[in-house]
Amino acid sequence: MAMTERIDTVLRSGKAPNLHGLVVTRGGEIVLERYGAGVDHRLGDSLGHVAFDRDTLHDLRSVSKSVVALLYGIALDAGLVPGPEAGLMEQFPEYPDLVADPERAHLTIAHALTMTLGLDWNEDAPYTSPANSEIAMELAPDRYRYVLERPVVEKAGRRWLYCGGASALIGGIIARGTGRPLEEYAATALFGPLGIDRFEWSKGDDGLAMAAAGLRLRPIDLAAVGRLVLDGGRGIVPAAWIRELTRPRVKIAEGFSYGYQWYVNTAAPYWVGGIGNGGQRLTVVPDEELVVVMTAGEYDQEHVSAVAVHEAVLGG
Repeated sequence: MAMTERIDTVLRSGKAPNLHGLVVTRGGEIVLERYGAGVDHRLGDSLGHVAFDRDTLHDLRSVSKSVVALLYGIALDAGLVPGPEAGLMEQFPEYPDLVADPERAHLTIAHALTMTLGLDWNEDAPYTSPANSEIAMELAPDRYRYVLERPVVEKAGRRWLYCGGASALIGGIIARGTGRPLEEYAATALFGPLGIDRFEWSKGDDGLAMAAAGLRLRPIDLAAVGRLVLDGGRGIVPAAWIRELTRPRVKIAEGFSYGYQWYVNTAAPYWVGGIGNGGQRLTVVPDEELVVVMTAGEYDQEHVSAVAVHEAVLGG
């Protein structure tokens, strides 16, 4: 059964009831585009019932992290930010007590990029609850201090632990290094060169772009970001950085690893991508020259729609 037929069978059968958007490209050409309708949110704010089409912006949630990693690579190539091996604490000298803490002295930017900080962090609670560490970070008077002062529970680099705070730190390093707000740097360094002129980046009460989850794009534009990765960066992002961020660095599960803010599925079929709460997905399958973008409305739920469509696309 052809991919398009498999996908439409899933959609007709009701196995993906909360799918909002789907874009599939192969070899740089759009081969499939579908849109639905349903209740949606901009982070915690209800947008009501939305009929989606090509021009509708959608929350990417944690796929934002993967875009931030691309921005870091661009800034790194321009000499505006230190490399992954650089010390993390020294990037935030305004916290001398934390910088001087010997338990944190070994932390590097790479530990943030790979979510192996070894700090106490828990995002198991819903993203509407202050029991969720990312929400607590957003409610804190200083997001960076909140992350960096979390209790040390193990030596960094040993274990992957999902941490939106790590992505917030990377976003802060980019903004400081470039001397521009994260969203402004994204507009000129990445989105502009890709021809993306419509996006939103939700901000916290402190006025800072929420690097971990705040980006809103059209699915068709997120597909362009995926094609950029598939094409080795096209001179917008250094090819060497594309290889670095998509290299498996820490094991999450059998056949599934994490690179630099990108997931790496090392089992067949090999793919790299970003995954966000609600069923947001960006999947790049190099061997098939395939890019798949999904948006959905299954926030704080099992990603039934995204999983069903993902399996249909990949022939599962």
